[in-house]
Amino acid sequence: MKKKYNFITILSAAFLITACAEGEDNNTAGNEIDNNNNHNMEENNADDNHNMNEDNEEHNNNDHMNNQNEEGNNDEMNDHGHSEEQHEEFASAPENMNENASDNLMHFQTKNVTRLDADSPVDMSIYTSQLVWPATHEENQPGTVILAPVDDWQKSLVSTTLIHHPNDGPVLFMEDGDFSEEVLTELERLNPKGNDNGTEVMVIGEVQDDALSELDEYNIEEFDADNAAAFAAEVDEYFSELVDEVPEAVLIASSEEEAKLYSLIASNWIAHMNESLLFVDDNGVPEETAEALEKRDGDAKMFLLGSDEVIGEDTIDALQEYGEAERIDGDSPEEMSIEFAKYRDEETTVGWGQEEPGHGLSFISTETPEMAITGSALGHLGKHAPLVWLEDGEISDGLYDYLADTRPTFEDDPMDGPYNHTYLLADTDTVTFEIQGILDEKLEIAGEHGDHGGHGGH
Repeated sequence: MKKKYNFITILSAAFLITACAEGEDNNTAGNEIDNNNNHNMEENNADDNHNMNEDNEEHNNNDHMNNQNEEGNNDEMNDHGHSEEQHEEFASAPENMNENASDNLMHFQTKNVTRLDADSPVDMSIYTSQLVWPATHEENQPGTVILAPVDDWQKSLVSTTLIHHPNDGPVLFMEDGDFSEEVLTELERLNPKGNDNGTEVMVIGEVQDDALSELDEYNIEEFDADNAAAFAAEVDEYFSELVDEVPEAVLIASSEEEAKLYSLIASNWIAHMNESLLFVDDNGVPEETAEALEKRDGDAKMFLLGSDEVIGEDTIDALQEYGEAERIDGDSPEEMSIEFAKYRDEETTVGWGQEEPGHGLSFISTETPEMAITGSALGHLGKHAPLVWLEDGEISDGLYDYLADTRPTFEDDPMDGPYNHTYLLADTDTVTFEIQGILDEKLEIAGEHGDHGGHGGH
């Protein structure tokens, strides 16, 4: 590593109101009398309150049964607050599409989906930066901006660890070791404040000498290593020093090219929390990864991203030497991204645990995987959204089912929420406006009885 510094009972409530009124009429020892009366009243009416609670519970249960009967089906409510029949409706693809929906659009935003309409990773890095860091005042300026190579996904993926506090800044992409004028302009707009070490810009990988000269006015720090595993171990050590601890929990991914879509799923999480990412490969556990794990003193809790085809059982056996290893599995990148969005380890609090309404998601097509690296900042701030792949820009049956599981519903008033919201990092050639419209409808809060009526409904 090279451094450069240029620098919270009906009866009780009713009695309390009465007692307070009486207390205002009595000018001596009123509060003490009222307290004694409250205590006596609660003791004398304990049985009545118990009976009333039982009556209320029975009444509520009857209401619940009546509501289901009014629905016209005998399905029991599932874990997600709606009937199995309604779940089937939620999880179904639309049958009647409107061919004119995308004609003459003035913008590509919808109520539940924010689209970042960029067609290149470099532009997407700027779009995400401007969305997450308005930089209008000190409190929303970044501390450190990370400049990472678009053509080295392994190093750029690892660098998303550095998005987290205390750096609190975006990844902007460079190409061929150089920075575009647009990236330099965005860096100037952001005007980074510096992290605890005073570093304003971190440069990842190889950079041209004349490109570095463009950063003379910033306090910079450079990171590079001979291979992906060594680079990941270096960043793990650096970030551990920065946060003054070596987190026992760590994500493990494969650095092999065919594992790319599985490994990139780590990006939003390591930008969100202190856990680092370390690499394995087809040969097992690299020496640099082993050395980084040894620093956990045998207490490492490792979360592996990928099926046994991505990270083999022999590799898991080798990792067990350093602690516990647990696989987060999926038969496809999209399926595994959904599984990770749902996953939660209560001991370490690793995993998003998003199995109920009221969350954000970040959608990216598997056709444009580099967008995941810059989009990882959406896991760090705002709605703290996990990455979910759209396989070839489409919605699979598994994703329809997940959206149905987490779709919010209301009984009386949609204004009570909760609400879901997603980001879509893709231009309309990659993910069509029709797909966006379907996502928008599947995210919309819906009435438990199939409409938007009820008290205060619309």
